[in-house]
Amino acid sequence: MEHAQRLISTRGGTLILAGLAALIAGVAVFVYVHNYRQSVQQGGAPATVFVAKKMIAKGTPGELVASSHLFRAQSIRESQLSQGAVVDAAALRGMVAATDIYPGTQLTTADFVAGATTIASGLRGKERAITIPIDSAHGMIGQIHTSDHVDVYGSFNIDNETKLLLLVRNIPVLVAGKSDSNATGTNTSNITLQATASQSAKMAFAADYGKVWLVLRPPTGGNAAAPDLVTVAALTRGTTPVGGKK
Repeated sequence: MEHAQRLISTRGGTLILAGLAALIAGVAVFVYVHNYRQSVQQGGAPATVFVAKKMIAKGTPGELVASSHLFRAQSIRESQLSQGAVVDAAALRGMVAATDIYPGTQLTTADFVAGATTIASGLRGKERAITIPIDSAHGMIGQIHTSDHVDVYGSFNIDNETKLLLLVRNIPVLVAGKSDSNATGTNTSNITLQATASQSAKMAFAADYGKVWLVLRPPTGGNAAAPDLVTVAALTRGTTPVGGKK
């Protein structure tokens, strides 16, 4: 103890102790930096991966996964990447989910398989697809093509009076009809339209209990047009159809 006090009390002793303290601090810093570098090397560089935000059901098209933002980008270390991790949304094009993908799970190439484009893959939210049977004249078979837009009318006999009602306005044609002559010589076909659930119900009812007409719309600038309802009285007695002009 006495020797230490003498050492501290001298200039040379103070310099020696300061040197020892600096050496110890330098060793500590070296050890810290070495351990940090080692941990970084073991963890790898930062990487971005796609993680499911919600349940992605088996059969979900990859385009829908991307367009509906069913995943989120998350930054992790390379060492945490799952094998085949999806890091580019373009990789999901033309693919469908091969299995259910649960929230918080990394998206991997093993989760998806190549799949053909289907009608369902193009539907979103409240959109539905419905196929209705129609004859050549009423459905403009051969003149209406896929991606065209149409208005749909239904003709009914109500209270012994024939009425024509506008059922749906401006809906896209998903699959155009093709002429198919049956045993009676009548050309009939099926045409698939995109609509809401409510619109689909109206068209299904009209196809079963009335007569359906498809009216082709212009490709651009097709404004709403009246009338929405035509009756025998409107045509023969000069009264004004509902929504129309005399």
